Amino acid sequence: MTNPYLKQYQQSQIQTASPEQILIMLYDGAIQFLNKALIAMKENNIEDSHKNNIAAQNIIAEFMNTLDMDIGGEVAKNLYSLYEYLHYRLVQANVQKKPEYIEEVLRHLKELKQTWEEAIKIASKEKQAAGYTDKQVSDDYDDEDDDEYEDDDEDDGEEAEERGYTG
Repeated sequence: MTNPYLKQYQQSQIQTASPEQILIMLYDGAIQFLNKALIAMKENNIEDSHKNNIAAQNIIAEFMNTLDMDIGGEVAKNLYSLYEYLHYRLVQANVQKKPEYIEEVLRHLKELKQTWEEAIKIASKEKQAAGYTDKQVSDDYDDEDDDEYEDDDEDDGEEAEERGYTG
């Protein structure tokens, strides 16, 4: 039986997490599902292996679906190709019952998670060095589109003053 307090705590964690934290949580989830799938496969528990493999496939599919190709450019395209390959290997592991395919995907996911964790640390240090607080970074992220319009309003006011208009 699932502990209702644990489920509530987990939901609260997700709802208050930053996009970076959610990304790491998803990697953790995929890795946990694959560890369970691997154990179940080695124990010849086909149903549990399949269920956990599919859960990891769904997370990888979500990674693929949330990549922004316009902003991410070549990096996003390369990540998409890698995720596509990892997804394919999990499908093959499920069909062929090959634990080595799951182990391969696990290695890649652990490396990717570590890379993202390092990138997040570097970005956080750069933001702190620039004088941002965690709240400011969050506000800037949330209001990114608003800043564009605020700048336009300031330019319009300066332009009006230059033309001799006063308010």
